[in-house]
Amino acid sequence: MAAKSDGAAAVAGPGPEGPAGADRGGAGGRGEAAAGIAGPGPVEAGCPGPRYELRDCCWVLCALLVFFSDGATDLWLAASYYLQGQSTYFGLTLLFVLLPSLVVQLLSFRWFVYDYSEPAGTPGPAVSTKDSDIVGAAISTKDSAVSFRTKEGSPELVPRPAPSSAGTYRRRCCRLCVWLLQTLVHLLQLGQVWRYLRALYLGLQSRWRGERLRRHFYWRMLFESADVSMLRLLETFLRSAPQLVLQLSLLVHRGREPELLTALSISASLVSLAWTLASYQKVLRDSRDDKRPLSYKGAVAQVLWHLFTIAARTLAFALFASVYKLYFGIFIVAHWCIMTFWVIQGETDFCMSKWEEIIYNMVVGIIYIFCWFNVKEGRSRRRVTLYYCIVLLENAALTGFWYSSRNFSTDFYSLILVCVVASSFALGIFFMCVYYCLLHPNGPMLGPQAPGCIFPEAPGPCGPPADAITSPPRSLPRTTGTERDGVAVGGERAGTPTPPVFQVRPGLPPTPAARPLRTEGPVIRIDLPRKKYPAWDAHFIDRRLRKTILALEYSSPATPRLQYRSMGTSQELLEYETTV
Repeated sequence: MAAKSDGAAAVAGPGPEGPAGADRGGAGGRGEAAAGIAGPGPVEAGCPGPRYELRDCCWVLCALLVFFSDGATDLWLAASYYLQGQSTYFGLTLLFVLLPSLVVQLLSFRWFVYDYSEPAGTPGPAVSTKDSDIVGAAISTKDSAVSFRTKEGSPELVPRPAPSSAGTYRRRCCRLCVWLLQTLVHLLQLGQVWRYLRALYLGLQSRWRGERLRRHFYWRMLFESADVSMLRLLETFLRSAPQLVLQLSLLVHRGREPELLTALSISASLVSLAWTLASYQKVLRDSRDDKRPLSYKGAVAQVLWHLFTIAARTLAFALFASVYKLYFGIFIVAHWCIMTFWVIQGETDFCMSKWEEIIYNMVVGIIYIFCWFNVKEGRSRRRVTLYYCIVLLENAALTGFWYSSRNFSTDFYSLILVCVVASSFALGIFFMCVYYCLLHPNGPMLGPQAPGCIFPEAPGPCGPPADAITSPPRSLPRTTGTERDGVAVGGERAGTPTPPVFQVRPGLPPTPAARPLRTEGPVIRIDLPRKKYPAWDAHFIDRRLRKTILALEYSSPATPRLQYRSMGTSQELLEYETTV
């Protein structure tokens, strides 16, 4: 869900010295930083950042395979129902394929429109600079290109020459072709495929280019991966989950051996759900430098965890729905309402506006019908235990009501189905325990929790404090109404004017304080607290902030770093020239 930011400008000027955080070298890559720093002094600017690897490419290709297998088997099954003259089954199967796909394509195309253009009369966020190397330069973020270029390997910024009429005509033709291509891609319901391929291309470009462009392409790859993971999560729980329950219900209702096509459709939907959840968690962790990255072993364990728990859940749904259709509908609505209220009560902070947050919580309520999904910061052990205890009781009740309607003495097939539900749920809980006890990024669940660290090979704990300087992309939580209206927040006087959200400044002249000099490049100072995990950084959901950060990174000869306001330090307000 995209949203516009409260700020519109960034200014580069002299910046203060401050506690140094680890320089990632790449934007929000798989390295991470903890909330505290133990060693003195900054990490050197030349420290290597995360790189796009072959296994990252294989993961994207597997995601494409899962996407195509899920959609193809569902469409093939719908065609089979049509040829058999089963119009009701054909209509329901096709409905659960087309309707979610249309919703996701509209959202994807909306993101493309916002990324590639600005509304008429609305200027993009301006970026003025005060550095001696780039005096008077201005960066337009109206599209992905900026108003000047940097020669690869050179610290100097080269102004773009004045465009000729032929060059202007070629650019307009190129933009028209891009618009036509994107329109055609989304009309063919292939928006996610395009984003997967684009993420793959950007990742490969980050390996083949020089250091500066490598960082730039890696950041853009992370942004694209975040977009497609959010789109896939929405689509799978609007399409694959109801499709799975529908086909299992029809299979149980018929009471005969499953056909090969039906079994393939059920399997593809189940794998799609499990894969999307694990992929979403991996991309989310990779995008944040305050969390350790999720390894591929941990991602596979998450896939198996969700695969078996969702299989048991949907089979229990199908058994109960095959006999008690009305009561099943009542149960689903009641469970969704309770889960949505539970999520809202947790006061999540995922989106940039109140109404987007409510819609997001409603979608999470749908996810909670089938599986666990973490939406709140902090240790989730008690919440996970409570959720799966509730799911266990519900699965047992639904399966028990169905089994009570069968003939106990002669129906051995029903007993096998009950055992399948129980064993599948037990296997899912087993892989969940394997993940938390052995493969969790922060270490074993029962052992000491390891702090987040940008580079695993770095000795000792590392990472910046809450107000330290790190590399983008970072996040901006949505501004509350009291903050926008000038009500005193965190010691700030009411009625102060609202300035730009962030500023970009290189280091200040040396001061008598015993602090290392900031020589790594400009600093983007954000006068807002950072969003808390497991929320996305705001640059991943706020398209305007994303474009501004990319423009600043592309135009700067050094890696820009971000500094966030620490809510626990009252005197810090005096260090900022602007506040929100």
